[in-house]
Amino acid sequence: MNTIAYFEIQSSDPAREIKFYQRVFNWVFIKQEGLPIEYYRIETNGIAGGLLKRPAALPPTASGTNAYTCSIQVENFDRTATLILENGGQVALPKFAIPGKCWQGYFLDADNNTFGIFEANENAG
Repeated sequence: MNTIAYFEIQSSDPAREIKFYQRVFNWVFIKQEGLPIEYYRIETNGIAGGLLKRPAALPPTASGTNAYTCSIQVENFDRTATLILENGGQVALPKFAIPGKCWQGYFLDADNNTFGIFEANENAG
């Protein structure tokens, strides 16, 4: 627990990125229905991931790192979220269900770095 267990790629053009990662790495993309965003699960030979339609404008090239977001698997989402907030973190996207998989949410650390946490739960939804 408390280890990076999932990554996400944001994309202005999901079809373009899906084609790129399929051709380069042979990753498999599966559209996930029932979420508040356009989302695809990514199956790799290692760590699992996801690709989502970018929810905000693409940062300018010279603005620093534009990178994948990592999510940390935790034992208890609510307890971990409380610890994040008590230690200066902020909610970036509140807790939501990925039906039949987990509870997911996103936060900012003190330097505004985005990261996710998730609690595996087959009853999420």
